[in-house]
Amino acid sequence: MKTDIQIAQEAVMKPITEIAAELDITMDDLELYGKYKAKISDEYMNKIADRPDGKLILVTAINPTPAGEGKTTTSVGLGQAFGKLGKKAIIALREPSLGPCFGIKGGAAGGGYAQVVPMEDLNLHFTGDFHAITSANNLLAALLDNHIQQGNALQIDTRQVVWKRCLDMNDRVLRNIVVGLGSKTDGVVREDHFVITVASEIMAILCLADDMEDLKKRLSEIVVAYNYAGEPVTAGQLNAVGSMAALLKDALKPNLIQTLEHTPALVHGGPFANIAHGCNSVRATKTALKMADYCITEAGFGADLGAEKFFDIKCRMAGLKPDAVVLVATIRALKYNGGVPKAELNGENLEALKKGIVNLEKHIENLQKYGVPIVVTLNSFITDTDAEVAFVRSFCQERGCEFALSEVWEKGGEGGVALAEKVIQTLETKESNFKVLYPNEMSLKEKIETVAKEIYGAGNVIFAPAALKQLDKLEQLGFGHMPVCMAKNQYSLSDDPTLLGRPEGFDMNIREVYVSAGAGFVVVLTGAVMTMPGLPKTPAAFNIDVDENGKIVGLF
Repeated sequence: MKTDIQIAQEAVMKPITEIAAELDITMDDLELYGKYKAKISDEYMNKIADRPDGKLILVTAINPTPAGEGKTTTSVGLGQAFGKLGKKAIIALREPSLGPCFGIKGGAAGGGYAQVVPMEDLNLHFTGDFHAITSANNLLAALLDNHIQQGNALQIDTRQVVWKRCLDMNDRVLRNIVVGLGSKTDGVVREDHFVITVASEIMAILCLADDMEDLKKRLSEIVVAYNYAGEPVTAGQLNAVGSMAALLKDALKPNLIQTLEHTPALVHGGPFANIAHGCNSVRATKTALKMADYCITEAGFGADLGAEKFFDIKCRMAGLKPDAVVLVATIRALKYNGGVPKAELNGENLEALKKGIVNLEKHIENLQKYGVPIVVTLNSFITDTDAEVAFVRSFCQERGCEFALSEVWEKGGEGGVALAEKVIQTLETKESNFKVLYPNEMSLKEKIETVAKEIYGAGNVIFAPAALKQLDKLEQLGFGHMPVCMAKNQYSLSDDPTLLGRPEGFDMNIREVYVSAGAGFVVVLTGAVMTMPGLPKTPAAFNIDVDENGKIVGLF
């Protein structure tokens, strides 16, 4: 069995100029990053702005398990399947973070014969977008500390600095640090913190900005600290906006690459869904909708995180209306949710499947709250039995969902034709009545309770005293109209990662709340979720190397 990286490295890619030409994009509208990667120019995006939009298809999934789900693989395979059917489709995905690549999850380019390529480039430095975001984030941090050092004209309270430095790496020792040690010229001593780059507000801003003007406006509104009077201090007041925008100028442009079967893919931006808003850039999605009849995009982790944020944050802000949702599950993952250990998932076990399918059931119910037609797909494994597949098919159809098997990992686009046909049928016969879960006018506390109870299934929402105080302050400062971005572990519907299946009536713990004013949402930290992950005992980095021929090996 070939590994993902072997399959990717054996692929014969077309020059990206050929992929672009098939989309009527000329050389003048491309900024090349070698032979197989390019950025799309602002001029091209302006040129196609008046075209009608294609259909917007969101791919989401059940809660992730060690058994695997294959959401990105399904997104890529579905795009390839549309090509097999002679349909004009484009895929809009997030860029991978280095953290998971070297940590536990591995890369995020799809898998098997449903991948975007060049796989190694995408999973590592790609076109430098994440480096630009990291640099802009840390430039703002440097300007902030320099302002304090040079007289502190804005009267910043060093005990209320909320802006954190960032790094695109899992590095737990940077979560809580002290800066400014040394002599007087080395700065003011204070506690500081790091987040991973994908959790930086700059990442969210880049992914939600419409254009450079909007980007600069959002950057100016970032709250970096509070002064001694308790008033917010912004990046605009620190005169940081122009230089940050200069660092982000190229990163703001979507990246064009291809799949193994030469389906075009716009891969741009990459906030995590467990600690950030989990969606690729608005610019890439809107551009893809103008470039093709079908735009296939995804939102990170399970539908409780990624899909909720796609709907309640991205679609709300960008005015997007999804036409259909593909909900990915695997029989192995459902049996795992039913209590079967990972080592014992290969055998038929209908009882465990019946017990674990409640996780899928909850995600179906959640998605139905948004009024978008649903197609459930089983990412097929060779160990799945006919009886197990039949049970899941019947379960979904009884709940008003279309159903299709997906074999894209093994067969590429050909293995996704049944799913693509079902999606097209759904688009043609079912209308999307999309609506968000809660109105802007609802209080922040009520918004948090609505997501926790309606989407997660919580019985009670318990706010730490500090969180209640923060909520009151944010309401008083005029941020109460914003949507909430819930930071929660991805493994469970609850804030306890060990509660699998469909936990109900549990206590949801809210420990901290802060505003990302430039992004336009309020971040809510639940349970023990971390905004700077750590590495496992045996990181994936141990297996990555460069062989004697200069090829990267061990990346998955």
